[in-house]
Amino acid sequence: MAFSPLAVGSEVSPEPGGSGRPGEEADGQPEPPPRLGERPVPGSRLKEVVGASLASLCLGPLAGPQRLGTLLDCLVLNYRLRQGLGWSRGRGAAAEDGGAAEGPLRCCGCGRFLGEPVTVPCGHTYCRRCLRRELRARCRRCRDWLLPAGGTSTAAAPLRTSVVLNQLAEKWFPGECERARTGSRLEELLAQGRFREALAAASQALRADSSDLMLRIYRAESYVGLQEYKTAIEDLNFVISKMPNWPEVYFRKGKVLQDSGFVGDALQLFLQCLALDEDFLPAKLEVERTLCDVLSPEKLGESLKESAWNSPHIRNKPFILGSEVTESYCNLQLCPEQSLGGSDVLEPVSGSLNRAQSAHALNSTKDCAREDGLKRVSSEPLLSGQEKGALLKRKLSFSEQDTVVCEDGRNKHKKQGESTKRDMTLAFGTIPGDLIDVSDFECSLCMRLFFEPVTTPCGHTFCKGCLERCLDHAPQCPLCKESLKEYLASRKYSITELLEELIMKYLSDELYERKRIHAEETAEHSNLTKNVPMFVCTMAYPTVPCPLHVFEPRYRLMIRRSMETGTKQFGMCISDSQNGFADYGCMLQIRNVHFLPDGRSVVDTVGGKRFRVLQRGMKDGYCTADIEYLEDVKVADEEELKKLRELHNFVYNQACSWFQNLRNKFRTQILQHFGPMPDREENIQAMPNGPAWCWWLLAVLPVDPRYQLSVLSMMSLKDRLIKIQHILTYFSRDQSK
Repeated sequence: MAFSPLAVGSEVSPEPGGSGRPGEEADGQPEPPPRLGERPVPGSRLKEVVGASLASLCLGPLAGPQRLGTLLDCLVLNYRLRQGLGWSRGRGAAAEDGGAAEGPLRCCGCGRFLGEPVTVPCGHTYCRRCLRRELRARCRRCRDWLLPAGGTSTAAAPLRTSVVLNQLAEKWFPGECERARTGSRLEELLAQGRFREALAAASQALRADSSDLMLRIYRAESYVGLQEYKTAIEDLNFVISKMPNWPEVYFRKGKVLQDSGFVGDALQLFLQCLALDEDFLPAKLEVERTLCDVLSPEKLGESLKESAWNSPHIRNKPFILGSEVTESYCNLQLCPEQSLGGSDVLEPVSGSLNRAQSAHALNSTKDCAREDGLKRVSSEPLLSGQEKGALLKRKLSFSEQDTVVCEDGRNKHKKQGESTKRDMTLAFGTIPGDLIDVSDFECSLCMRLFFEPVTTPCGHTFCKGCLERCLDHAPQCPLCKESLKEYLASRKYSITELLEELIMKYLSDELYERKRIHAEETAEHSNLTKNVPMFVCTMAYPTVPCPLHVFEPRYRLMIRRSMETGTKQFGMCISDSQNGFADYGCMLQIRNVHFLPDGRSVVDTVGGKRFRVLQRGMKDGYCTADIEYLEDVKVADEEELKKLRELHNFVYNQACSWFQNLRNKFRTQILQHFGPMPDREENIQAMPNGPAWCWWLLAVLPVDPRYQLSVLSMMSLKDRLIKIQHILTYFSRDQSK
């Protein structure tokens, strides 16, 4: 078995393209720490982790590839540090590549044209090909799961094409959309195992458009299916030369080498793929399987017996990348005259994986010795010693430069980290002004410009507020009527970022006007004296909790608006047969909202200010009112205030006596629902609504709501205490009986 030539036994040292530390870039600016396992693992710990993995063999076999996650993370981090690669999570392949697409419709994953756009739950948009389950499980920008159940559920519903974005793509770039459809047809042929037909179709499409790199990927997959690995490598090398920062092409090339039997070379390419995208699951799984197979006790014992590892000659012989490894598959390397495009095909040497191999392939004319090369490589699975590590580092760095072979056959050197501008003109860079129409960005529900556009799993897009109002009535898409029960239960209405960016870029004036109208509507909903939302249900009192079960669509909307505006308040009144709701009520302050999966909610509120209704109204199905707030009239006379305190203390003691004499069952229920009775206050006129215990007592007394409403409307503490005294006297008489 061929082992990837990683300097696992050497310390990390700075490379020309980086500082040698994971937390800094070349300019000294700190970067976010990498997410490798549970905590960052410095490259200098690679020896320790490898040693621990080998020591674990003494305790028994490894329990599957997943046990090697830490070792894999260390290898990837060590590889990145040696190549001077910064931690650029969230940037697509195109962000670092001179040959990437620069148009408005660009995929978050591959950076190419957004053919068949699919908006994932986090709000980012990918081309359908990038979302194939075997390629990606997390979003490359926000690292959220792209699929339900952590991306592992096999029964997850397929993501649908975004209707609005797909219509824009068809209108703005019909040629690119036709390319995407061609790619979809090729994918179907490959999935069905019809490799000959896929090869013919891809070759025909390439003759019409030789600049389409995706067609070369499909053709390479066709060649692999036909076991023509050399020709597949040719196409993949060309793609790497054009887009050296595209993780998938390294994975594809690694799979070809793996299928050809060159496991060590494939492992190196998988690590390069993970260095560019640490969440590329297929590459991670392949590396873990390879390491598990290599480190298994049976295979390790076999390798040690069959190898010449204990030979002094082999032990002292430096392992040089580009000799044994390159010889082992040099028949797969391409010569310019063998390529289908003649001088148009570039020999790929991007990144440190293929630097030494490319130099050897260009300058060496030796015969290939695959079997002998594999035997020699497998005899030295791990490097150790300063001499070997230093020599390997020099080979990997290739004189601190990357080599690029130009069309004319001359070698061109560039410093590490410096991008090479490709001669690639893309057809979807700009949009003609006459193709930009505001009607393409209108919500089908409110018929206005999208505001906070949200795309449902079925692919339709609406304003966030419009969609929420529709889901208040039924958990299904307003257009296609597809069930959105799971979408409603998650309550994750992420903004479609690409669509919002397009609106901001091309319809800035219309968006400004739309925001102005929205701000006016929000200000109207935020007013707590004019058009105040009214919940017509039950009696509410100041300082007393009032839990609510909200299920009607109109009140779902009302509660949501109260939360969005930030007021978190609404009025509560009892119903009235003549006017709709009573003339007096109490404001409720929302403390917490618990949403149920079907859209209902349990709202925890507490009473606030009392009010009197001045004028009634209606807004989107729920009642509104213009109100004025009520406060108790202060008593200024000392003699009157003294008598008021005496009355207050007497009624308070009477209330405590009544509550203590209740049956345990009733007292327990009251305490669970309303909490304990508030303590007596020293300053009975400090609060605008008077002592809190009065309202608590009024809430627990079994009194007719009309009688309670009359007490709520009183602005005199003395009158309120007298009313409560009469009620307590009546109930105390019943208790004595």
